[in-house]
Amino acid sequence: MGPRDRILDAAKLVFRRQGFRRSSIEQAAEAAGLTRQALYHHFESKEALFRAVIERLHENALSAEIAAADAAEKAGKNLAEILIAEVVARLKQLIAPLEGSPHIEELFSEHLLQARDLYQKYAAHYAEQLTATIERVCRKQHLVLKDINARDFARCIELAFNGTKSAYPAMQPVDAFLRDFSIMVRTLVAGAVGPSPKPRTAKTNPAKKSARQKSGDRK
Repeated sequence: MGPRDRILDAAKLVFRRQGFRRSSIEQAAEAAGLTRQALYHHFESKEALFRAVIERLHENALSAEIAAADAAEKAGKNLAEILIAEVVARLKQLIAPLEGSPHIEELFSEHLLQARDLYQKYAAHYAEQLTATIERVCRKQHLVLKDINARDFARCIELAFNGTKSAYPAMQPVDAFLRDFSIMVRTLVAGAVGPSPKPRTAKTNPAKKSARQKSGDRK
């Protein structure tokens, strides 16, 4: 593990224990086994350090989401189950390192204050991932979206996610959050997705078929 990763691991623990406002560069340096000056060589401020921790959480969350979708597809899950699996994997990667912290609400609040651009950047990545999953699964499982395209449907899933968050500050308790989110996803999929219509086969006119048979008999 390089010094930057060691610093980020240590800073994550410090922020979890102390919250953002009560944490300091000195505490992060001590936890990483470095001097303050050595830490400043990698991060110019506590704010820059916090942003780097947040960015790594999002990167891990995106990787977990992709892997979860792939695993759920290989297991033969339906579209709703696949979408739930990947968003749950994302959520767990985002909150697991902070779960149990007495400062979790403050940390999520500071996340938006200190790293709103990162939040927006990864929100776009998550939406792209959901869109790709919807398109791929619909194609493989012979499904069609009713009066909505994959990108807009992915946006509906994200709105369901954000709407559920409004009912559970800092997404706590996790089990209740996931239960309600899962219900919303299953409801959305049930209303927006259906099987592909079977192609119509040309019907043979019985009279014409009989005439052809008689013509063949005369030959």
